[in-house]
Amino acid sequence: MKKYLRYLPPIHELQKSPIFDRIVQKYGMTRSRLTNICQEELDKIRKQLLQNEWVETDQNHINKQYWMNEIFRRVEQKVEQQSEYYLKKIINATGTILHTNLGRARLGNKQIEHIVKVAANYSNLEYKIAEGKRGSRHEIIENLIQKVTNAEAAMVVNNNAAAVYLILRALAQDKEVIVSRGQLVEIGGSFRISAIMEESGAKLVEVGTTNKTHLADYEKAITTETAMIMKVHTSNFKVIGFTKSVGTRELAELKNKYDNLIFYEDLGSGVLYNFKNDGIGDEPVVKDVLAMGADLVSFSGDKLLGGPQAGIIAGKWELIEKLKKHQLARVLRVDKLTLAALEATLKAYWMGEDELKEIPTLRDILQSEEEIMKKALKFQHHIMEISDQYTITIEKDYSQVGGGTMPDVKLPTIVATIAHRTLSSEELSLRLRLSKPSIVTRQKDEKIYLDFRTVTDDELQEMVAVFQTIS
Repeated sequence: MKKYLRYLPPIHELQKSPIFDRIVQKYGMTRSRLTNICQEELDKIRKQLLQNEWVETDQNHINKQYWMNEIFRRVEQKVEQQSEYYLKKIINATGTILHTNLGRARLGNKQIEHIVKVAANYSNLEYKIAEGKRGSRHEIIENLIQKVTNAEAAMVVNNNAAAVYLILRALAQDKEVIVSRGQLVEIGGSFRISAIMEESGAKLVEVGTTNKTHLADYEKAITTETAMIMKVHTSNFKVIGFTKSVGTRELAELKNKYDNLIFYEDLGSGVLYNFKNDGIGDEPVVKDVLAMGADLVSFSGDKLLGGPQAGIIAGKWELIEKLKKHQLARVLRVDKLTLAALEATLKAYWMGEDELKEIPTLRDILQSEEEIMKKALKFQHHIMEISDQYTITIEKDYSQVGGGTMPDVKLPTIVATIAHRTLSSEELSLRLRLSKPSIVTRQKDEKIYLDFRTVTDDELQEMVAVFQTIS
């Protein structure tokens, strides 16, 4: 293949080509940037030829024009890839509402509108409008958290792992923290309670066993060096059978027997809406945990709350003040866009039931089978109209909440199982993922499963268009 090196066009000839000008205009690039990309692709081809790695079945038509076309094909493909954002819209047809790989909670229209307004303008992020003086970003949503949890005070950091770390570092460094062995959990990304405690400088004191911990185990472990009793809600797994754990109220009563002892409960997901009233799971409501006597609680913003990624800390005023004044509070603080999204989310909880329907996470968890069935049947009807390449049936199935929450909860749902006449389920799944927008599905028994619990009406129409292009 080395003999074809002489046909490779020089850069100045590529620059004179009308294709060069078309790419510049189409993608809004500078000529110098496009020249660099052309040079890169030209060098790659030259290297392949020199190493006899170039593969071409019909070598008779290799000439200068052939290389011009091949170089510009590669260049435009590269430019198109580079011009796209890495983060892309995905239609989640898995039925897993808080899909960690797909960004967990999606935001509603009012949350997004508030983010856009704050992002596009100057705002009173750290400014008191009435007084004309500097303010604190802690104040932006503290009042809302107080209203929806009945906490004395509150603050926000960038995620719940950060909340756990800040609390342990600021309130229990070089002191003992008592935790049940059954609650020394590991969550996504190999985040372990024991490891974060070690990093914080707090001294872990394990009590009880994996399946059973009694109140007496905690009481026996309390010494003059004990700063905190920590209860970790095991939201990402369940231990069943011969088990025993100590409840929030009992631990709060034990804490009250000792001066300067803090009782902190890490709720993990954390809920403000009582799903138990709808027969869904047994997640403790933040307000109830505080009412039972916890001094501090922390929980995530982007899980069952249905907001942005954040770690919310609520509880006693004097403890929250210590956390706010700690140097790590600045390191772990959130930006204005997170605060805007969280403010809109919490305001929905404060406003009541009608507003809560605007939070996609709650809407999707509480969605009825009848509502999901309507979308599934609509999709089936459209697919049968546009193509005869698919076999599609409607079936009952179960959705997951996801995000490490409610692991034992199965939400009855409706799915469309779909198979293509010539494409395997693997091939069809790949084409759906590579489509615009990308569609992520479940696969089972050589069929694609589409769960419409996590698909909106607008997304349904987009899905139909994608399936049409594949057929």
